[in-house]
Amino acid sequence: MTDTRDLFATVPRSAFDVPGKSHGLIDVVRWRYLLHLLVRTGVTTRYRNSVLGWTWSYVRPAAQFLVFWIVLGIFMDLDKGIPNYAVYLFSGIVVINLFSEGFKNATTSIVGNAALVRKVFLPRQLFAVSAIFVAFVHFLPQVALLLLVCLLMGAAMHFTVLSLLALLGGMLIVMLFSLGLGLFFGAVNVRFRDAENIVELMLLLATWASPVLYAWTMVQDAVIERLHWPSWLVELYLLNPITQGVELFHYAFWRPATESMIAVDGYTGTDLIGLPPMLGWNTLWTLLISIATLLVGQLVFRRLEGRFAQDL
Repeated sequence: MTDTRDLFATVPRSAFDVPGKSHGLIDVVRWRYLLHLLVRTGVTTRYRNSVLGWTWSYVRPAAQFLVFWIVLGIFMDLDKGIPNYAVYLFSGIVVINLFSEGFKNATTSIVGNAALVRKVFLPRQLFAVSAIFVAFVHFLPQVALLLLVCLLMGAAMHFTVLSLLALLGGMLIVMLFSLGLGLFFGAVNVRFRDAENIVELMLLLATWASPVLYAWTMVQDAVIERLHWPSWLVELYLLNPITQGVELFHYAFWRPATESMIAVDGYTGTDLIGLPPMLGWNTLWTLLISIATLLVGQLVFRRLEGRFAQDL
């Protein structure tokens, strides 16, 4: 009988990988079959044993929209000065939903898969990345509903290539930013569960810290005219990746729908309020900020992942 030790003796040590050695986000590509499995599992199990099933992907954002539109748009008159406030509001809500679901699920992804982390080695970044992709899949029906509403309002004639680029740019910025934050807080959450409470607080503030329910010009007026604070605070506000994602969706959906709605009254696109200047440059800067956030989150994640099994 052949001794297996003799067989392994002929194989150079360089041919073996170090057990438990992670290559960071590169492993997500190398283990893409497992990523596909995690995403499919996350998508199919979310509405398991649910009567309405995927209908909940429409019910939740619709309920959010109705509450905000009735309370803020009708009762508090925040729709004054913002034409087509309903599309403006819903364009921002879908972005916040993408960020909130991806960021929250990525933060809890390691703790939620503790059984796998403790027993076998696999790239732990897969859990956070799969959480972002699952959030993206649930985000698509909301975008489809928003697009349908805009088309019914006659926005098809006003959609341009820049509208498509704004849509893709907004999604990319928000997903990269939420992944970077999710990696950072997901790693910290393994040792300190306070991270989940911090994330909940951040998500509570995210809706109000971005021009979802109001126009960014209200922030400009309050900071410069009423409070007399320096104008760079407004520029800093506009460099928030979530703010930029919301404004890009306003450009992609609200601008074409509103132009088609007010064209009969003799207005043009230059009459629209709500879209900040330097939208293109801000897109570039916020994309760089999102990438930097991702790099920092990955660095912290790799520093702490060696103790995940022990801490869990």
